[in-house]
Amino acid sequence: MQKDPSQWVMSAGNYANHRYSELTEINKDTVKDLKMAWSFSTGVLRGHEGNSLVIGDIMYVHTPYPNIVYALDLNNDGAIKWSYEPKQNYDDTVSVMCCDVVNRGLAYGDGKIFLNQADTTLVALDANTGSVIWSDKRGDPKKGETNTGVAHVFKDKILVGISGGEFGVRGYVQAYELDGKVLYRACSTWGPDDEMMMDPELTTSMLKPVGKDSSLNSWSGEQWQIGGGTTWGWYSYDPDLNLYYYGTGNPSTWNPAQRSGDNKWTMSLFARDLDTGVAKWVYQMTPHDEWDYDGVNELILVDQKVKDKLRKTAVHFDRNGFGYTMDRNSGELLVAENLIHRLTGQQALVLKQVFLIV
Repeated sequence: MQKDPSQWVMSAGNYANHRYSELTEINKDTVKDLKMAWSFSTGVLRGHEGNSLVIGDIMYVHTPYPNIVYALDLNNDGAIKWSYEPKQNYDDTVSVMCCDVVNRGLAYGDGKIFLNQADTTLVALDANTGSVIWSDKRGDPKKGETNTGVAHVFKDKILVGISGGEFGVRGYVQAYELDGKVLYRACSTWGPDDEMMMDPELTTSMLKPVGKDSSLNSWSGEQWQIGGGTTWGWYSYDPDLNLYYYGTGNPSTWNPAQRSGDNKWTMSLFARDLDTGVAKWVYQMTPHDEWDYDGVNELILVDQKVKDKLRKTAVHFDRNGFGYTMDRNSGELLVAENLIHRLTGQQALVLKQVFLIV
């Protein structure tokens, strides 16, 4: 369905995070003729940060907290076909959400709409009726665990992350089957290799094996248990390699004096096997991040020439000011360039302001 330009079945449009529509009816010549046909208000006056989905003749719209889902009939001026409003504990959840009570989208697969609620409950809704098919609550807002990220459906799996690095949450990715069965949880910060789902000999960084307990010496004492590295961004997937890609957020606590070392593997790019969860490669962009850059911006999958050789690459523009191009199979770092140094003075000023805003 993602290859059908008349539909928009995932937040970024396709597995590769291209966010590009191939529809041509609206272009530079026709855009001037656009007029409003109808409008719809969600009734929630907070930040709306995720794309709507369009599947067949239905548009699926979601809101920030309280995470209402609407199915709108595109053949009937957006009339509500069904709506779903989850019941969540406001005091426990909203008090520890950062920053704003946003939700970055819905996912679709197997006839279901997947809502990743603020309180960390993943809900599967019947796409036709809105009825709940199954749900699973994986975290506890009383411990600072919340969710602002979209769920991702790749092949026959659902992937979800976690928010809350500001409150000492240990980041992870959790995978489900489409029927709600939990498959694995892969953590971001140090612990036993089986919890991080890293193979000391086969998982690489800069083309070299990460070794046993690869981030052990990058944390002080038990600090890794509240180490951050949350995973609320946008993931991509290469079905040929069966690898998915994502970035991890800033380390916790914010006070860097309390967490000496590189704080692996926060502020890192990961490639993991979709079926097993085992990391194939990892690359840390900003060791010991003191500036809350986060590293969750998407990795865009592109086949491109690098030094006259066609490579399967993953491109990531980070809020630390660098643009990275990785070989998405091996994890080889192909390009790492400071974006600001390549801009004019005025462009650099604007970009710096953008980084401060986000």
